[in-house]
Amino acid sequence: MSSTKPIRNSDWRDGFLFLANRLALDLLNTCPVQNGKSVELLPDFDALLRWFQAADLLSSREAASLRQLWGESARAQHVVEAMRELRERLRKEVLAREHGGTVHRAAIDELNHLMAEHPMLTRLKASGSGSTAESWFDPRRPEDLFAPLAYSAATLFADVDRNRVRKCRRCVLHFYDTSKKGTRRWCSMRLCGNRLKVAAYAARQRVGDHE
Repeated sequence: MSSTKPIRNSDWRDGFLFLANRLALDLLNTCPVQNGKSVELLPDFDALLRWFQAADLLSSREAASLRQLWGESARAQHVVEAMRELRERLRKEVLAREHGGTVHRAAIDELNHLMAEHPMLTRLKASGSGSTAESWFDPRRPEDLFAPLAYSAATLFADVDRNRVRKCRRCVLHFYDTSKKGTRRWCSMRLCGNRLKVAAYAARQRVGDHE
């Protein structure tokens, strides 16, 4: 499991946005604003499993097994609610860091607790004539789904340049800027970039008309 994934041809996968370049930020983007209203993309356990599949964190077999064992259980729904609550706490931490703040001790303690209870594992994988180490987790219970999210949030706060983690200038979506110049200011060209460029062009035209 990698916390950084390449953007595909579309920003949407199975009804979910993946444009942030970091899993923890993609989690924040599961509550976008459409037509002026917040839209919850993770209303239930089935949606959560579909998001994990779209993020390439669960195979179809793993998702089907979790759905069959836990899909209608109160335990699974509790995990969904706890994950949404974690998402909103992480959002506050990310916004604070974007404005120069530091991660609060309570957030550090929560992530450490989650990683201790639901750790990522490491295994060797054959790669050409050699081998590479990869991170993975064993999703048997609904709570196991916290593993990659806690790990991604921890590495986001520990290893990523805070100056490249941003909220889009036009909408509520967050992203990690991987561009060479580090000048990305919108969530994606498809969603907001083109609209910002059109607005900037219109503003220049208005200035020109009054000169």
